[in-house]
Amino acid sequence: MTANNKNDILAVLQILKKYNLKDTENLLKQEANLTDIPENFTHDASDSVLQAYQSEGDPDSYDSCYTELRKFVDSSLDIYKYELSMILYPVFVHMYIELVYNGHEEQAKELMEKFGPEQEYYYQEDIKRLSMITKRDQMSGNDLTDTFKSNEFIIRISRDTLSLLKRHLQEKKASVVMNIINEHLYFDLYEGMARNKKQCDATAGALLGEARRQDNKVKVYYGLLKEPDYQQMTTQAPPPEEEDENDVDADKPKKKKQKKDPLFGKKTKSDPNAPASDRVYLPQLRDNDKNEKIKALREAQKRVNLGPDSLPSVCYYTLLNSLYTVTCAEIAEDSSLIAIGFSDATIKVWAMTPAKLRELKSAEHLKDIDRDVDDVLVRMMDDRKADTSKLFAGHTGPVYSCSFTFDRSLLLSCSEDCTIRLWSLQTWTCLVVYKGHLNPVWDVKFSPHGYYFVSASHDKTARVWATDNPQPLRIFAGHLSDIDVCQFHPNSNYVATGSSDRTVRLWDVLSGNHVRLMTGHKAPIYSLVFSNCGRYLASGSSDKVVNVWDLAHGHLVASLEGHTSTIHSLCFSRDGTVLASGALDCNLKLWDFSKLCEDLSGENVNVSHNPNVRSGDNYLLRTFPTKQSPFITLHFTRRNLLYGVGMFESA
Repeated sequence: MTANNKNDILAVLQILKKYNLKDTENLLKQEANLTDIPENFTHDASDSVLQAYQSEGDPDSYDSCYTELRKFVDSSLDIYKYELSMILYPVFVHMYIELVYNGHEEQAKELMEKFGPEQEYYYQEDIKRLSMITKRDQMSGNDLTDTFKSNEFIIRISRDTLSLLKRHLQEKKASVVMNIINEHLYFDLYEGMARNKKQCDATAGALLGEARRQDNKVKVYYGLLKEPDYQQMTTQAPPPEEEDENDVDADKPKKKKQKKDPLFGKKTKSDPNAPASDRVYLPQLRDNDKNEKIKALREAQKRVNLGPDSLPSVCYYTLLNSLYTVTCAEIAEDSSLIAIGFSDATIKVWAMTPAKLRELKSAEHLKDIDRDVDDVLVRMMDDRKADTSKLFAGHTGPVYSCSFTFDRSLLLSCSEDCTIRLWSLQTWTCLVVYKGHLNPVWDVKFSPHGYYFVSASHDKTARVWATDNPQPLRIFAGHLSDIDVCQFHPNSNYVATGSSDRTVRLWDVLSGNHVRLMTGHKAPIYSLVFSNCGRYLASGSSDKVVNVWDLAHGHLVASLEGHTSTIHSLCFSRDGTVLASGALDCNLKLWDFSKLCEDLSGENVNVSHNPNVRSGDNYLLRTFPTKQSPFITLHFTRRNLLYGVGMFESA
């Protein structure tokens, strides 16, 4: 058995010992003929992970090798130069780690000082963290070095560019660079012309390079599920307009009216890109849900259609005396409630309409109510305890996100205390505490169909839960840093996540696998929203850009620039024509999404290359500045009035 193999087995034994798996540990010792190992042995598993950096090379040659490589890239033809330049950063990082691992601290420091500042601006934060690692023992358990060692850096490159690089390395006998490239880089080859600078920049920026083409090859059913037949539900629907005292006479005209009602006249066509309705289990609609859906459809008839000539009115809610205390805000789907999360671990819910927040009557009083009356749900609520706001307390750390169900009966919240809580908006109490995440939970979102919800955490995982199960149903693992934001697809079959590793991923709720990996942001991603049709995903980041992705192929199709600070809120209008973005620069921007979709529909997409990315100049409709209030959240009402929420920052 070689020394390396023995180290690997010792690392496994250490893990088995850590989790007290004694039987498995003894079996492995016997099979590997390592019975002479004492009971109290210790072996650093992460150290064996770094063994690949063991090198006998001359530490002084690293500087000249990197200089030679950079010189080769600079002198290459422009057609190849931009793709070749993408290998400089990963080679630099692995050279630095190799030097530190082998104890050549001075040479490592010189390499960092000489070539660190010239790397791309979006890698500077990682380089700064890397420069703090100056000794071998600091590598053990370090997130950044573990990430670079355990994963290959991915570069999409044309066959011609790669053959040019190989020929250069063989001629120069650059063994240091060749070893790094062979062990730590993965070239995703494609046939055809090399990409230009704009195309390379569009998808660069992620912690470990670009996405492999195979990451985006699985078919995504991005279409919307077929809506139920609401014609059959009208018996439960509230009467459209007036009521007559004579019920028999009143019934007939009502039925005629409903047949002519455009609300039910249109038959919804089944979308060829939609998943099967039973692909993911969705709960049956209750009577209350059906009434809510019909009410929403009736309101949608009064909706204002937006466009370049009819921009939405904006209503901005400013939270006063709340600086450094408000952490999140969420508005219910029907715009009747707003929940604000605070850094003191409380959540406050306000009514946004004249109707007050009422509480369920006590059990003794509920017994006296006739269950067969039409307004039984109204009678169950106690008017004497009605109030304009209610307070929830239970978390033990700042509340980072809230989410309402469609019918406004439940509210989810997540916190620094690593838990998610489910609150009843009828009894105004906590119903469930969901524990599972190992670190603070940054975001939580209900599925559009209710029942399921997704959470995103500092532990680098996103989890899908059901309200009736205390354990997660799916754990999405694959991101290399915090998952800062998550969002359910409108058809509830997929979940999108945005991370501090500067990637956006789309996960299949059924299989638990990621089906899209999208790179292009240059900083952590803090906001996500799906288009109404389900095909496009918009993401906002602290790189001050809104990126629009086509989920059919996983391509970046537009990069909307204009903000001067982190974008924390994105929202599509109810008719899907306008995309609103709100940022910490106290500006709200409206983008013409229908024009973008028209431009994209006429484009022939080459799947092996990224299509040309459109800039935001052609699509910006209007910018609305606030005085001194950065945006926390945005929300379009059912009639396309735009709500914004933010805190006032005194000068």
